[in-house]
Amino acid sequence: MQAEEVKQIIESKLEGCTAYTAGEGCDFQVTVVGGLFEGLRPVKKQQLVYGCLNEYIADGTIHALTIKAYTPEQWDALQK
Repeated sequence: MQAEEVKQIIESKLEGCTAYTAGEGCDFQVTVVGGLFEGLRPVKKQQLVYGCLNEYIADGTIHALTIKAYTPEQWDALQK
């Protein structure tokens, strides 16, 4: 699996989100930015992203996944 595939999966399942992905093979790092994370605790944000990729984790296609999830406001603040 390639990072671009992971990006497409996340963005197709989490409406209005933008995913930034890195990695290859079975080890990926993803940063997801979207308004749907507003008011959610970090664990719940990660659970939403894991939910998009569970089948690939379960079958071993993805072995390691690092997730960072932000609201657009949080993301903007980090970029400054």
